Parts: sequence; C-alpha cells; structure tokens
Amino acid sequence: MNVQPRVPMDKDAFLAWAQGREGRFELVERHVVMMVGGSKTHALIASQLMRALWARIDVKKWVVLGSDLAVDVGPGSLRYPDAIVDSIGGQRALVATAPALIAEVLSPSSATLDLGDKAAEYLRLPSLAAYLVLSQDEPKAWIYLKGADQRPGPQVISGANAVISVPALGIDLPLAEIYAGVEFENAP
Repeated sequence: MNVQPRVPMDKDAFLAWAQGREGRFELVERHVVMMVGGSKTHALIASQLMRALWARIDVKKWVVLGSDLAVDVGPGSLRYPDAIVDSIGGQRALVATAPALIAEVLSPSSATLDLGDKAAEYLRLPSLAAYLVLSQDEPKAWIYLKGADQRPGPQVISGANAVISVPALGIDLPLAEIYAGVEFENAP
C-alpha cells in the first residue's frame, strides 16, 4: 500500500522517498501527488512519439526519455512528463538537465492541467524550445514554441496528414507516424 506523506517535502527528500516506490508521483508545490496510470492508447501514442523523436534528433546532442525522469519546474515542484528531449550526459541524474522538448499525452483527467498549469511551468524553463501536448481522441496536437517562433498560446495542429515542426531541434514530426495504429472511438 502506498501512503502519500502529507508533510511538505523538498525536492531531494521527494526524490529519495519516490525511488523504488510502487506507483507514480509528482511533487507539486512541495506536496506529493499520486498520478494515475494511463490507457493503452496513451502509452501507444507516447511510445510512438518517442520512437519518432529518436529517429530525428541529433543523438550526439540529445537523448529521448520517458516518464521515469523528473523535470524541475520550480522551487517546490517536480513533474514527470510523458516524453522529454534532454541534453546528452548526466545518465545517473534523476532530473532532466536541460530539456529542449517536453511532451504530454492528454488523459480525460489531465487536459486542464496539461494545457494550463503544466504549460506555464514548462514554458518558464530556460532550456525549453517546445512543449507538445497530444490528444488521445484524434490526431491533434498543441505546440508551444519558444524563441523566434513563440506565440502567445499554442499552435493547434490536427489531421492525419499534419506535421509538427520543431525548428529549434530541426525536426518535423508527422502526426500519421505518432498515431499509427491508434483506433479512435468515434472513427467512422
């Protein structure tokens, strides 16, 4: 049985506490929050995104990681996104060193958080070039780009033939590749 401590924790105490513990947790404003598991569709989209990223990134500069690695998003918070493109090196680190791209796959319970609080937290990271959010219900993505391509909100990209461009990494991600084999409930 996993009991979440109600006592506020700092990041080091949380990382020590969370190591080897069953279940998934995040540290939000110094409080432990249990994360629920995702669906098979969620896992398929996340894994295909990571495969597409690996095929396109410069592996001498970047590494693609999943939800086992934390991202430090503020004084009392650590998040575990679905996919991260992080700078190479620091293989024993428990926290991303300089994430350039962070991605989340929406779940019914996470849409407001992923497109709201998490977007604001991630976009404050100095190293971040892009924050990507993917739908589970249709081939659709929201991308927040920083730098010269920065817009006040996310760019919405939808349709099986659409492509997500991440200029800072020099890559294009076809939605058809990310959503290959995904069966949507409302499909004709």
